[in-house]
Amino acid sequence: MAFQVSPGVQVSEIDLSNVVPAVSSTRGAFAGMFQWGPVDEVKTVSDGQQLVDEFYRPADSDAGAEDFYSAESFLRYGSSLDIVRLHTTGCYSANASGNTSTILKNSDSYVNDFKDGSSAGTVGSWISRFPGALGNSLKVSVCASSNAYFNDNASAVNNGAGYSAGDTAVVVDDASAFGVGDLIKFSGHDSFYKISAINSGTNTLTFAVVDEVSAGLQVAVADNVQVDRYWEHYALFDKAPGSSAGAVAAGASNDEIHVVVIDEDGEFTGTEGKVLETYGFVSLASDAKDSSGNNNYYKNVIERNSSYIYWSGHETTMLASVSENRTLAQASGTAFARPALPVNSSLSGGASGRSPVASDKVSTWEEFFKDGETSDISFIIVGSTRVDDGSGSDETNTSNLRTAHNTIVNGAIAIAEHRKDCMIVASPMRESVVGQTSESTQKTNVIDDYASVTSSSYAVLDSGWIYQYDRYNDKYCWIPGNGHTAGIMARSDLLRDPWFSPAGFSRGQYLGITKLAFNPKQASRDDLYRARINPIVTFPGQGTVLFGDKTALSSPSAFDRINVRRLFIVLEKAIATAAKAQLFEFNDAFTRAQFRASVEPFLRDVKNRRGVVDFSVVCDETNNTDTVIDRNEFVCSIFVKPAKSINFITLNFVAARSGVEFEEIYGAV
Repeated sequence: MAFQVSPGVQVSEIDLSNVVPAVSSTRGAFAGMFQWGPVDEVKTVSDGQQLVDEFYRPADSDAGAEDFYSAESFLRYGSSLDIVRLHTTGCYSANASGNTSTILKNSDSYVNDFKDGSSAGTVGSWISRFPGALGNSLKVSVCASSNAYFNDNASAVNNGAGYSAGDTAVVVDDASAFGVGDLIKFSGHDSFYKISAINSGTNTLTFAVVDEVSAGLQVAVADNVQVDRYWEHYALFDKAPGSSAGAVAAGASNDEIHVVVIDEDGEFTGTEGKVLETYGFVSLASDAKDSSGNNNYYKNVIERNSSYIYWSGHETTMLASVSENRTLAQASGTAFARPALPVNSSLSGGASGRSPVASDKVSTWEEFFKDGETSDISFIIVGSTRVDDGSGSDETNTSNLRTAHNTIVNGAIAIAEHRKDCMIVASPMRESVVGQTSESTQKTNVIDDYASVTSSSYAVLDSGWIYQYDRYNDKYCWIPGNGHTAGIMARSDLLRDPWFSPAGFSRGQYLGITKLAFNPKQASRDDLYRARINPIVTFPGQGTVLFGDKTALSSPSAFDRINVRRLFIVLEKAIATAAKAQLFEFNDAFTRAQFRASVEPFLRDVKNRRGVVDFSVVCDETNNTDTVIDRNEFVCSIFVKPAKSINFITLNFVAARSGVEFEEIYGAV
């Protein structure tokens, strides 16, 4: 409160209502290979449909299924997932020039490398919005003038005799008036035909009936009959592009174009030639506005709205403009130069890339998920540890695979140990369990897979690969269990609390499981448990469950249980967040009492919800000594007795003789 010079009343407020906030505990993180979507950029998805919307469906391959369904399986349990699509060797973007070595990773990459046309020399006018072979299915068609939209009597039949029904080619006066893909119609005839090839030397147009492969003329066509030309997509718009209202007001003209994005090969939709997007009456003027007042410059409209393409080349490359980025004022008194025929660009050169090497996953996790202040996650899902052998093929050598597996898992553990607010979930190598016919071999392989994994309470190791239906490719596939296992842990939070064990028949049920590659019996489960591995087990008539709740900590401790580690993660995360309010306050009795008053109710609530058996909070002069205060420090010691989950049940059944009181024999058992 400021000092007053003369008498008066001054009102102020002091907020002493600080509480320990709730913190998230169900959010996952994943890095993997996908067919589509941004590379090296975090996307948050909340369900399977959004996963498909952002990254498309899984490729029809083992590798494609492993990563896609590792992510999708986690989302089955009602959690959100931060996903980064990996950039691996050989991953490139489809483009109008067919360049086979260019990548546009994400929106930042577009702004930095392509938006200003700096890469136009190598990729042409258009580039796929995301890298991958899927982009090779894209085609962009531009109608830039009224003539391109429709040309009445573009030319005439010219062979001296005419053509019969069934013919699939005609000679015309001037083939340059047409382009491949155009629709043509003969004067006096009803049918539309689509041009598939043009021989400029002989002025020959080859065509077929629209939507048919080879059907030729429906009726005979006489010599000298006029041929009308239509843009292939003219029916999508009510009229040809012309002059926008803004251009007319500025004294300019002919600034409008139509742009259509097509799934030429049908890879996106399953239908060849299906239209994906339309952009009608967009402008060549950089400052043009639409009827709603939004910028209508075609480059900006496509950048804002397209899910498939970016503009990448200079306008002079395709549209014959006098200059790029012209304003309406600069164009005053002139017409924008536009081609008389549609401009079609089929994209090519895209490639999906190889499988990752171990460092690809680890470095991606480090870049996007190592910092707990910028990435609020609770799980790192390892997914598949499939890797490239350095030559473009998947690694098959067992020793090399195991080395890569350990590198990946230990890399994830190092991040969790650094953050101390999340857990990693890993599965064994595919080769260790899939296709192996001996349970003993599977058990030994799984134990060997984890033998060199770092001891850590922040890691959960499961035993499973899961066989489930791939509905997008109509087949069954093997996927690592860790996506499901992490999802079970997240679902446990939703059903109860993080400090409840996620294992067993109450909360540990897996969803959508057809079968397990490795279904360990009791003897194998004993060996797995001793090796810090949680078995995934199918019990006939009871479903598939997580049948263990161990962390990867090798030393005996309360923290060798998942529920205890997750209890402390929640406590530490929540109380640390609350403690930030004490920064820059005085370390005195008032501040210490205020902090205790916020922490103790929180811990009582956790105790009432069965997370702890007892607790004590010490924050006074005993641990905040003069020396501590002089170092500008603040100390609070929180003592917790965590609740323990039941792992072993003993049932004693005693037969007693008649006439004996049970109390008499209790001590004999």
